[in-house]
Amino acid sequence: AQGHGAKGDNIYEFQIDFLEPVEPKPRYKVTQRQLNITVQKKESGWWERLTKQEKRPLFLAPDFDRWLDESDAELELREKEEEKINKMKIESRVPKDPFKHLKKGYLVIYNLVQFLGFSWIFVNMTVRLFILGKDSFYDTFHTIADMMFFCQTLALMEILNSLIGLVRSPLIPAVIQVFGRNFILFVVLGSLEEMQSKAVVFFVFYFWSIIELFRYPFYMLSCIGIEWKPLTWLRYTTWIPLYPLGSLAEAVAVVQSIPIFSETGKFSLALPNPLNVTIQFSFLLQAYLIALFLGLFINFRHLYKQRRKQLGPKKRKMK
Repeated sequence: AQGHGAKGDNIYEFQIDFLEPVEPKPRYKVTQRQLNITVQKKESGWWERLTKQEKRPLFLAPDFDRWLDESDAELELREKEEEKINKMKIESRVPKDPFKHLKKGYLVIYNLVQFLGFSWIFVNMTVRLFILGKDSFYDTFHTIADMMFFCQTLALMEILNSLIGLVRSPLIPAVIQVFGRNFILFVVLGSLEEMQSKAVVFFVFYFWSIIELFRYPFYMLSCIGIEWKPLTWLRYTTWIPLYPLGSLAEAVAVVQSIPIFSETGKFSLALPNPLNVTIQFSFLLQAYLIALFLGLFINFRHLYKQRRKQLGPKKRKMK
């Protein structure tokens, strides 16, 4: 090598006659303070010494931080074997689930079916919006409701999955979302023909479907151990604007339905005499409005924690 030292520019070289044959092409790594050359033995084994000459050259000095003799290597190998055996013992103590693949297959199929159902809803509504414009708002229920009924009825399985421990999702957020949506769909919209032709139905269904376009494929891929980072980001980001907007659309639907329930007396409960009191269903709807935004807060906090866990900075382990 050519270098500049205390005596100016010089050519530096050295020669080592190794005890046994080595690979002819060593590996080089140049750093700011030194040149590292790695020489590989042709055959693995322990040498009595480094060079053919018994006396070590004066310019050679061992690096004891990296020094390893035969006894140290045997000890290190033994420790690795013991660690491997202990790991196998621990794994053998964990009971194997004979239905593991069956459960995974069920979850994949469930999330796939839900994804296809909400995709159909979203595409159908989007195409009709481009073709019909605002006119598509007023017959959304009659064209989309059957598929939405199917998807939201099937969503009851999410509560069961969480209840029996098939998935690790908390039970309360699942109950709030599924029962909240089904209350809006089956009671507020499904039971009143006057509500089914209102524009708010379009926005309720549209926000619901957009959210699920990212949620269900994310869970489906997670079941088979696949992580797609753009999908993960969308899953834990799109809910930030969509959940409040969806809840706002649901609240508007409830507010619009209150006068209709009050006028028709539908679902109102008339108590027998001598009380002669009628509990108006509209009062329950007013209380539901408060519960709606309370449930939004609970789900919002849950999803925010999940987002920090999935997208937040990864903690580095200290050595």
